[in-house]
Amino acid sequence: MVNIIIPVLLALACIYGVYSYVRKLRQGGGCCGEHEPPVKKVKVADRDKSHYPYETVLTIDGMTCSNCVRRVENALNNLDGVWAQVDLGSRKAIVRTKQVLSEDTLREVVQKAGYLVLSVQPGQSEAREEQ
Repeated sequence: MVNIIIPVLLALACIYGVYSYVRKLRQGGGCCGEHEPPVKKVKVADRDKSHYPYETVLTIDGMTCSNCVRRVENALNNLDGVWAQVDLGSRKAIVRTKQVLSEDTLREVVQKAGYLVLSVQPGQSEAREEQ
């Protein structure tokens, strides 16, 4: 009896493993739905840097792929008067704004997108104005 039960359990475990692997391949299961179509990028109409007198640099945790970058950029670019560019390698977002935005607003927008802001620093344009 034991000679039959053990091979049956091993066979069921193998079948379940193959089933899970095939399901993962079909439906995705990696970072941010890597097997799904990429997130569509929100394009900013005004890309003239001189129109954005304020600049803030955010350090963001939790981004692992280009879909993560697009999600953060889209969340920030949906704000009125904002042009954000995110770099995955440095985990930083350069946020250019036409009006001053509070640190809390920027943190909240990134958090709603599913990521964490580790630090907020004034960018080069704001640093020049302070001097």
